[in-house]
Amino acid sequence: MKISLINTSDAGGGAPAACLRLLKALTGQNVDARLLVQYKKTGDEHVTAIVNSFVTKLKAQLDFLRERIPFILFHEKDKSVRFAFSTANVGTDIVKNPLVAGADIIHLHWTNSGFLSIADLKRLVDTGKPIVWTLHDMWTFTGGCHYSGTCNHFINECGNCPFLRDAGDNDISHSGWLRKAALYAGAKNITFVTCSRWLAGVAKQSSLLKDFRIESIPNPIDINTFLPKDKAAARRQRDIDPSAKIILFGAANINDRRKGISYLVEALHILKAGYPQSEKTEIVIFGKNNHFDVSRLPFKVHELNLIRSQDELADIYSMADVFVTPSLEDNLPNTIMEAMACGTPVVAFNTGGIPEMVDHQQNGYLAGFKSATDMAKGLHEILNAVNAAELSAGARQKVLDNYTNENVAGQYINLYQSIFNK
Repeated sequence: MKISLINTSDAGGGAPAACLRLLKALTGQNVDARLLVQYKKTGDEHVTAIVNSFVTKLKAQLDFLRERIPFILFHEKDKSVRFAFSTANVGTDIVKNPLVAGADIIHLHWTNSGFLSIADLKRLVDTGKPIVWTLHDMWTFTGGCHYSGTCNHFINECGNCPFLRDAGDNDISHSGWLRKAALYAGAKNITFVTCSRWLAGVAKQSSLLKDFRIESIPNPIDINTFLPKDKAAARRQRDIDPSAKIILFGAANINDRRKGISYLVEALHILKAGYPQSEKTEIVIFGKNNHFDVSRLPFKVHELNLIRSQDELADIYSMADVFVTPSLEDNLPNTIMEAMACGTPVVAFNTGGIPEMVDHQQNGYLAGFKSATDMAKGLHEILNAVNAAELSAGARQKVLDNYTNENVAGQYINLYQSIFNK
């Protein structure tokens, strides 16, 4: 049984990281799996790129611009939604690629940013090959947005999209919904997988996917890479006070509107003003930061920028006393899983798939949604916990029980076999 995973890239964000981790989990269980990407950014021998020459690179760049520029010029409400909506109106036909033609099962992941258009996806469906489609966000069942926020138009036919400045009954979200309806019409060969039970529940409410088989299988993580490391040594290496209370925050792009940075700023100011014990607190931030002014934070800040090494990431998680994520919309965040695997408890809002990972006051703290006050309370509680060792052990155990390579690969293997042996 040959499995071909398909994703826009193999690094550079949550979906690429999760997809590559799944590839490694599957090959580790002797599954004949390969990953086809538009852009290859790692040296993994099981990954093949569509972009492999000047011509294919030029085409990919033009496809990205052909999709993005019209949206920017004619549709986007403001810059905050620039990459929150994808039309998927241009892309590359990959049906004849050997990894597609020779696959027994095609396993789609995240294919936006000009890689596969909806027409290209229809061509894959029309091959008749069994398709597993892992959802890393909501795009598959909306008219174009990746996360819908408070909008529930995907329950019907989309339209009047809050991301668009020209919103209306027949806007591009409605036409996007119609194109996806045509994509799925009569398709009997697609099984959808969500990384969280929360997203599965939302997908089952959608007009586009409600009649399809939808399973929930989490992302995997390598517990031999992400594991508790020497806290003191990691701090010494980065000139961080060994006696400080360290709050860690990180994301692929901390300026992403979904990441809720303003709530974190407010929570930290509440923490400093309302909890005298916080005077020895320091902040460590990693991730892409083009616009956020760290001087807005009321504590000493260490900026680490983008971290590409997983071993270094494990060091950084291990040196923190708590990992905080003020995310407002999320599926099953890799950062939470990484922190917990390293024995670092997590403070987060009670939203999306996060409550499936964080057990309140057992391996972290679930704050009331958008409550900076409760987030500050949670940070104080975790930073000063008398049962810190238990919280740390609980965080690690949660990952061992649910997210190991063997556990997740086994669930996917069972799914593949159930489809292949029909």
